[in-house]
Amino acid sequence: MATRTRRSQRRTEALSRERIVEAAVELLDAAGEGGLTFRALTERLATGPGAIYWHVENKDELLGAATATVVAAALAVEPARTPDSPAEAPDSPRNEIRAVALGLFEAIDEHPWLATQLATHLSRSPWGSVAPRIFESLGRRVRALGVPEGSWFVVTSALMHYILGAAGQNATNARASGGGLDRDEFLDATATAWEELDPDDYAFTRAVAYQMRGHDDREQFLAGIDLVLTGIAATHPPDA
Repeated sequence: MATRTRRSQRRTEALSRERIVEAAVELLDAAGEGGLTFRALTERLATGPGAIYWHVENKDELLGAATATVVAAALAVEPARTPDSPAEAPDSPRNEIRAVALGLFEAIDEHPWLATQLATHLSRSPWGSVAPRIFESLGRRVRALGVPEGSWFVVTSALMHYILGAAGQNATNARASGGGLDRDEFLDATATAWEELDPDDYAFTRAVAYQMRGHDDREQFLAGIDLVLTGIAATHPPDA
């Protein structure tokens, strides 16, 4: 027993779970989920597989830990006074929701694998650590907005689904232009294709096609957040 204890202490000192997860995130960022193998991990960490298995049992656990780590960092982003609401306190519930949303948006944009992992967590293990953490972070702010308790779940769910859905779609769009086009070229090609649609069947789409060119994804995302928050305030005024 004493020998096992000494060995476990040496292993913990030589290689922490945090360092393993950090290396896993690096591999995921560089090569996606397919690039995260225990062989690649042992090479990056210059250690043997036994040292890694001491801390994590399998790839699923490692993916979960990597996702939880990135999400925790995203949710820790501090709110800031925004140019469009200079009189609003940075720590107001509305600005805090914007900060949570933007933190997740930028995390998903920075880590291309994250959107898929979040979708997996929401659909397969909503009772795990990731989904409840996001839900709690948003829900506390929804409650602080003055939303009545009977609507907490619906309102928080709507916010969460918009944030993860829109951020995930943005990340997918950023990587799917294909054909060697950069983002601006891809948007211009799409806008041009929309402008050439049948004017009888696609009058609206043709009318707004020009707005696609050069639009700012971050600003568009935050505009959506503001629309949701405005709807919440209108439906559930604080003094109601």
